[in-house]
Amino acid sequence: MCGIIGYTSLDNINVDIYKRWLINGRDLLIHRGPDDKGAWFNNEGNVGLGHRRLSIIDLSVLGHQPMFNVNNDLCIVFNGEIYNYLDLKKDLLAKGHILKSDSDTEVVLAAYSEWGNNFMNHLNGMFSLAIYNLATNRILLVRDRAGEKPMFYSIFKNTLIFASELKALLLNKEIGNKIDKDAINCYLSMGYVPGELCIINGVNKLPPAHALEFDLNKGNIKKWKYWSLPEIDENVLKGALDEKSLVDELEYLLEDSVKRQMVSDVPLGVLLSGGVDSSLITAMAARSGNKIKTFTVGFPEHSKFDERSHAKLIADYFSTEHTELNASDVSIDLLPRLARQYDEPIIDSSMIPTFLVSQLVRQHCIVALGGDGGDELFGGYGHYDRLLILQKNAAKIPNIIRTSLSFLSEKYLPVGFKGRVWLQSLNQDLNNGLPLIASYFDTKTRKSLLEKGNFTNVDSVRKKLFPSNSDIIQRATRMDFLTYLPEDILVKVDRASMLNSLEVRAPMLDFRIIEFAFSKVPTSLKTTTSNRKIILKKLVAKVLPESFDQQRKQGFGVPIEDWFRKGEWNTFLKETLLNSRDPIFNVDIVKKIIEGHEKGYNNTERLFGLLMFELWRKEYGLTLN
Repeated sequence: MCGIIGYTSLDNINVDIYKRWLINGRDLLIHRGPDDKGAWFNNEGNVGLGHRRLSIIDLSVLGHQPMFNVNNDLCIVFNGEIYNYLDLKKDLLAKGHILKSDSDTEVVLAAYSEWGNNFMNHLNGMFSLAIYNLATNRILLVRDRAGEKPMFYSIFKNTLIFASELKALLLNKEIGNKIDKDAINCYLSMGYVPGELCIINGVNKLPPAHALEFDLNKGNIKKWKYWSLPEIDENVLKGALDEKSLVDELEYLLEDSVKRQMVSDVPLGVLLSGGVDSSLITAMAARSGNKIKTFTVGFPEHSKFDERSHAKLIADYFSTEHTELNASDVSIDLLPRLARQYDEPIIDSSMIPTFLVSQLVRQHCIVALGGDGGDELFGGYGHYDRLLILQKNAAKIPNIIRTSLSFLSEKYLPVGFKGRVWLQSLNQDLNNGLPLIASYFDTKTRKSLLEKGNFTNVDSVRKKLFPSNSDIIQRATRMDFLTYLPEDILVKVDRASMLNSLEVRAPMLDFRIIEFAFSKVPTSLKTTTSNRKIILKKLVAKVLPESFDQQRKQGFGVPIEDWFRKGEWNTFLKETLLNSRDPIFNVDIVKKIIEGHEKGYNNTERLFGLLMFELWRKEYGLTLN
């Protein structure tokens, strides 16, 4: 995995300042690529590309970036891995292309040379990249289909700058220190900043499956979506697809995806939690014929979160080279470090164990396979079956009563009261809409918290990304794939792993599996009111030991709920949020939320979100005004 940065401009920029910014920004990303660094500038100095390298494929100097093609008219900086690069290489060589290295980056350059702006449709992988075409004087930015790899950019004064992480952009003085009001509104409501919005005013994220081209001759900018989730196959709607055939097809796709993602020139392992997804990844990896390394992290001092026994069952069954790693208690000093790393803060305290896992696993390998994507693709989250139950029961309640219950729960029930969010969702259109179940701060609370805020209706932002489907589970899983997955789950994994210079791959997010899940798998094989991940569990029954517990529900976390109620974590929480010299959150409201948590209401994630935002804001000297 790597870090990329670059700029292009039509204006007469101060070349020395921009070159210095690029070098400083590149080296700020050293955690993404500690093995090598490079920079290239054109003769005029108005185009610059920088790269930090984590060497995975072709460890030789031939993999150095920025990389040129054999004709020296294309230059690339690339972050990611292309899992079908060997197949593409064979095809491109047959078409007459000359390739000097064993690097997948050079294959990407040749693919662009062969297929132009459609080349990304031929790639199976995770990536964010920039290609500068010296012949046409155009630069192209591209991000992978699921959004595994990040891309931030800003356009101002006929200038485009971009980087893998927001912190590198913030070194450029043209980027202000203002927090985007719509973005913070979304953050407090959804727990992340969705789509192309960015927490910093004037900056954008390139959304997953999008490309952006900047023409330096004319100053034209074109952005487009090159891939979309497929529609449901008509045969699924007719019930014409055979269940066994679907399970067999999933098995083939997952085995092939794992096989492709196990290609590496450095030590590789599997993150094995003992849950459905990681256990299936292990099962497929074991078919390679090689001795597989698996890793489990345990929390001996917190048995509720310790999954070592479940992982050992799978490791023993497949005779893996298994390592149990123990995480010690977490110091409060870790939080400022994570706040600094995460660019846009997210409300997800599982970033803590994700960091600890990455830190420990990196001592043993450089690449790890994980199980991310299974919940969004195959209906694994707890709110899916509850949505079905809510939809079924809400239909029995007159609309006026549902609306009243929703209004009264928001007005009178305290934040953190169990069931409050579900009661608030009763006024939603469950046949066509989709309630925001993971709502951290509703409109009323946000208005109280942010006295200087801009209170855009978050639903209006969500509706821009909203999938249209008559099936509520199809709507929910597609929405989570388009928003929660790329803006929370994949951000959490990317930043935590990259902070430790560890590459984490997600075989479930092979685009062929994504298309299979959304075009061929009916809701009845995803989620019912009593079961979830149904098709995955059918595959589990086929390939995992009979003693495997399919119904085990274990989140990935640490006991932060208790930590926030007492001791140094409680003290640090109050000192940060209640004693700030320039608070943007209403101190009285924050105090009530803390007191509610101490009384037993579960405000863990809400408090974590406020705390991490404030730590992040202070780290980068940002303001809401």
